Amino acid sequence: MQAWIGLGGNREGSDELLRQSLALLAAVPGISVLRSSRQFRSPAWGVTEQADFVNAVAQLATELEPLPLLEQLLSIESRLGRARTGTRWGPRCIDLDLLTYDEVRLQSTALTLPHPSMHLRAFVLVPLLELEPGFVIPGIGPAADCLQELDPRERTAVRPMPTS
Repeated sequence: MQAWIGLGGNREGSDELLRQSLALLAAVPGISVLRSSRQFRSPAWGVTEQADFVNAVAQLATELEPLPLLEQLLSIESRLGRARTGTRWGPRCIDLDLLTYDEVRLQSTALTLPHPSMHLRAFVLVPLLELEPGFVIPGIGPAADCLQELDPRERTAVRPMPTS
């Protein structure tokens, strides 16, 4: 099965935590990281009075079902220092979101697939389309169309980070 995840954070060192989270994911039995986008800088979404975020997207091959995969993502967040307390959409060192899992559409108390807001977030769509220009969000449609429907200022605010 293929899954797509979004990675982000806006605390000191979040760019390195994104890299570490990919390495930790690749070490989980039943998960292979197939590819990942460049890192992008974007303004905070939701609670906007905070530092810019570093974001990326990765494609996984996995033998895990969606809920066990989500549990692995949450475990890696915890290992890297994320405490799920405080303001929703507030500052965080690392955030790993399960965006899609093949064509699965799921809504439960623990997980909604595809991610219910991914089509509204340029910081997800821009790196996703970097890797997969023809990506179609299950039940929603082409990711490129979703990006074009967003405010142009939001689209252009998502910019690649310089490579070192």
